[in-house]
Formats: sequence, structure tokens, C-alpha cells
Amino acid sequence: MKLGDIELHILSDGHILLDGGAMFGVIPKPMWEKKMPPDARNRITLGLNCVLIHAAGKRILVETGAGDKMNAKLRAIYGLDGPRLADSLRDYGLQPEDIDIVIDTHLHFDHCGGNTRVEKDKVIATFPNARYYAQKGEYDHALHPTERDQASYFQENFVPIHEAGRLTLLESDATIIPGIEVIRVPGHNADMQCVKITGGEKTAFCFADLIPTTAHLPLPWIMGYDLYPLTTLANKKEWIPKVVREGWLALFVHDASVPAAYLREREGQWEAEPVEVR
Repeated sequence: MKLGDIELHILSDGHILLDGGAMFGVIPKPMWEKKMPPDARNRITLGLNCVLIHAAGKRILVETGAGDKMNAKLRAIYGLDGPRLADSLRDYGLQPEDIDIVIDTHLHFDHCGGNTRVEKDKVIATFPNARYYAQKGEYDHALHPTERDQASYFQENFVPIHEAGRLTLLESDATIIPGIEVIRVPGHNADMQCVKITGGEKTAFCFADLIPTTAHLPLPWIMGYDLYPLTTLANKKEWIPKVVREGWLALFVHDASVPAAYLREREGQWEAEPVEVR
């Protein structure tokens, strides 16, 4: 997909299975299972989508998936079938060394697990030449999470990056390079950041976990995982109409079928028109 001189591709690190009830919060199962049928353990299939961007002579990666460091028990619980990100990069003739910038929308394991890998019993950066970006508030929280969300954070995914001096901690919205902005959008947690990509008078917007799949477009369809659901609701009310009104391309990090779509309003409802991804 082209946005002027900016080129972007959707990559995959595989899939993850998460509890459907947790993914849809207060929405009753008879409603959400019509859109995303669960397995025998009530888990639904979600994508681990990443975005590769070529802009201003840089190669940028948004999200790194779950990676390969989880033990067999956890991999079975979450139904992980990756990692696939390295293979996805190779499809475009790239190696991890070729990535210049990594943007973590937040530090939950399914979004940043691929930040690091194990080599000779040591955890090191998967992308050794990259500068990583995350929000400082999210990093500080990830070091001391609450009992409610501590299962989402694994320090080996981000602490070695910081200790190596490769992690830039942001304290607000920021322009990473011309055309690539991060915008703090709380709700899922206090300091998640979405990514806005602009070029050639066109824009793409990565919703991160504000709207993880197209099934979460209706306003009340908010994850039970969200720490601040009413803030999520307020931000959905702000950002969905803006994306529709401005004709931006919407990117969904957990939709296994529709990672990219244009949003349209029809009869008071928002609908996703998928775009071809190749």
C-alpha cells in the first residue's frame, strides 16, 4: 500500500487464541460468537499483525508480535502458532538487521514479544540496529504492573532493550520521523500509543488495542482487558468518526481476516470495507 512516497505492508507473527468473553467485555456471548466463533475452550482466533513501513529512507516496524520466548505451557494456553515475523520480513528481502525503527504501541507480550530473542542464554535485541520507541508511562507501569494486568507483561521483552540503550521513552505524542507520528490514546491502559502514517495527502491509522478487530467497531464492544473502559469509549467516539470523515485507512492489529480497511458509516453503524493485502 502506498501513501505518497511512503510504502507500508502488513506482516504476520502468526495467531493467538484468547478468551472470547474477555475480548468482548460486557457484550453477551450470543452476540459476539456470531462474528468470531470460539473453540471448545471459549477462545477466539486473533491475528498478530505488524506493520512494515518504508519512509524517509528508514524501515520501520510497528509491533513485533509474541516472539518465541514463551515456554511450551504458555504457548499452548495462548494457542500461539508463530513466530512468523522473521519469515514475513524475508518475504520482502529483509533481515532483522535491516530494521531501523521499532514502535511498540504498548508492552503487552502479544505486541512486543518479538522485540528480543535468546542467544546463548542471553536475551538480546531481535533488531540489533533499531531504535525502539515506547511511552515512558507504559514502561514504568510494565515494571510494576497491578495484579489485574501483570500476566500481560514479561520484562525480558523490553528491559534488555532499555539496558542496551536502544529504547527511547516518550512522554507525549511525538513525530518519530516525518510522516510517522505516535499519539497517546489511553483506555486499554494508561499510555498506549496509536500510530498515524501520513504521505501524499493520504493517511493510515493503526488503532492498536483501542479497536483490536473490526468486530470491535461498535462503541460498547470494548475488551474486558481494558483498564479504563470509559476512556476507551470516549476515544472510540473521537477517533472512529475522524477516520471515517477523513477517509483514512484503518489498521487492525488483531484482526486475522481484515488487517486493513476503510471505514464507512451506514445507517448509523460503522462498517469496514477491507482492502487487499498482499
